Amino acid sequence: MPHRKAQTQPALVHRHGSQQRAVPPTVSGRWLLTAASLAVVAAAVCAWLTLCLLFWQGSWQLLYRPTSAVARTPAGVGLAFDAVAFATTDAGEPRLKGWWIPAAAGARYGRFTVLYLHGQTGNLGDAVDRLAALHSLGVNVLAFDYRGYGQSQFAHPSEARWREDADWALNYLTATRHVSAGSIVVDGRELGANLALELAAAHPDLAGVVLESPLDSPVNAIFNDPRARLVPAHLLVSDRFDAEKAANALLIPSLWLVAPAAGKIAVQSRNPDGYDRIKARKTLVWLAPNANPESEFSDAYSRWLDDLTSDLPKPVAR
Repeated sequence: MPHRKAQTQPALVHRHGSQQRAVPPTVSGRWLLTAASLAVVAAAVCAWLTLCLLFWQGSWQLLYRPTSAVARTPAGVGLAFDAVAFATTDAGEPRLKGWWIPAAAGARYGRFTVLYLHGQTGNLGDAVDRLAALHSLGVNVLAFDYRGYGQSQFAHPSEARWREDADWALNYLTATRHVSAGSIVVDGRELGANLALELAAAHPDLAGVVLESPLDSPVNAIFNDPRARLVPAHLLVSDRFDAEKAANALLIPSLWLVAPAAGKIAVQSRNPDGYDRIKARKTLVWLAPNANPESEFSDAYSRWLDDLTSDLPKPVAR
């Protein structure tokens, strides 16, 4: 049988004179609209995810305001001190740096050591005057900068890192300086006071805790920011500083020193967050703005330390 060539369907062409031209394929308008809509949605999702990433990376700056240059030291106010470094890495580098300010020989409260936790702004250099006030009471003082502050290791601050740093400082006192936990008072100021409450609640073997002007609902500085409304902020930010939870667990004496913000009058009708939940012995002192606030601070602190002294076992005579 003769071989037949396969027949193919001839392409549609338009004839114009003696020339032939192929008809271009057509695209559905509905398909174009769907593709464009998907592209817009994908771009919006990518933009939103980018916004979430940027918020997650930078939201800490709404609460924490660290500085690295330490402009003042205790020497500037005539205090003898030792520069200390602790919480070393596996490579032997210290994560945290601070100051040890010993009490004067024969000081009234020399058996107490205050672990000072500064606030969310600046660094240790900004706390020199408060450290001098504590030293004048007659106590030993250990103060340090959190990671990301002053000369300590660089890291973005967070509640978890602050808590870890505070635990390292406490361990430095007990394990390296051999200070008895029962003679340690944790003292925190502003956001450092919120941290002090958490630390004290987790360590019932401490002597007591002092909370200087703790912040009510501090993480609202993050969640109330207009940008937080565009992202799932409560999922992206883990900081909470839950004063109610910490207060429920507090078993040691506490002193609350609450001062009004600059230019404001103290509102004494509402106790600080967590105060009413505390079942252990507690003292709340409203510091009125007067001509000598340091004297009022010193008097309230001294009375409280006197109460702590009466709780401590008497030293055995040798």
